[in-house]
Amino acid sequence: MLALIITFLTLLGATPQDPSAKPLNVVATTGMIADTAREVGGPRTHVTALMGEGVDPHLYKASPGDLRRLQEADLILFNGLHLEGRLADMLIRLARRQPTVQVTETIPENLLREPPELEGHYDPHVWFDPTLWVFVAERTRDALIERDPAGKDEFTANCARVVARLKTLDAWARAELSRIPEQSRMIVTAHDAFGYFGRAYGLEVIGLQGISTDSEVSIQSINRLVDTLVSRRCRAVFVESSVPRKAVEALIEGCKSRGHTLTIGGELFSDAMGPDGTPEGTYEGMVRHNVRTIVEALAPAASAPMHTPPSSTTPEPAPR
Repeated sequence: MLALIITFLTLLGATPQDPSAKPLNVVATTGMIADTAREVGGPRTHVTALMGEGVDPHLYKASPGDLRRLQEADLILFNGLHLEGRLADMLIRLARRQPTVQVTETIPENLLREPPELEGHYDPHVWFDPTLWVFVAERTRDALIERDPAGKDEFTANCARVVARLKTLDAWARAELSRIPEQSRMIVTAHDAFGYFGRAYGLEVIGLQGISTDSEVSIQSINRLVDTLVSRRCRAVFVESSVPRKAVEALIEGCKSRGHTLTIGGELFSDAMGPDGTPEGTYEGMVRHNVRTIVEALAPAASAPMHTPPSSTTPEPAPR
């Protein structure tokens, strides 16, 4: 519903930017969207992300400075699918006078996850499947062309390069994750953000919390999961950079009390990327970090060393 309202209101917005003007001022809600917008937009854009390292978008509240940045934007890009739940009303208001685009709106509905606990809503964590992120890159391209028609050729060429890298990234992730033995193909995390990742690469995903971190973790949920981890001899559980690790530590203690050793397999980036200026501060680098961390924790130590194809080396992060 939010996407439909914003699409309608955007039609009433300003006309496309004069191509002789300064770079488009683009504001994205999350780092993943911002990184893709920078790659597609190139020097014709100046892109800012509202949510940085370690920020949980489910719980995020805009500051007065954020509101000012949004009001000054030539284009606002947001994920939608209820990811930015607490920003929804503000985005609707801004869309009355500013172009505001949900970058996930062109993903076919049959490709979206609809977990029963969301009661008819879709899982918003689409960035964990690079093949779905292709749709986001292309929608971003089209949104930029709408605002700056003179940049069409540049945006189109940039987008083609991004899409090619996403396909390479998907193939690499599939090959690396295939090294995890069948009995170990289970990822346990703080909240259920990795559903698309698990579906794409054949991994069972169990989250202590639901899709949104707004939900509470009950003692009963922890005890049930401890039973599962002990019975299946699970080796590792993963913490997330944007979610407190208290519940994960409770799992480890619960398993220890049952005579089973469960270790932290590493930290995954879920709802936010890594620090600016690092490989993990880019979309591609974030995905590669997660894949390497999962494989190192779940694959046997005797596995062949992982590799990164020369043609898909993670590029240097774009200037912020």
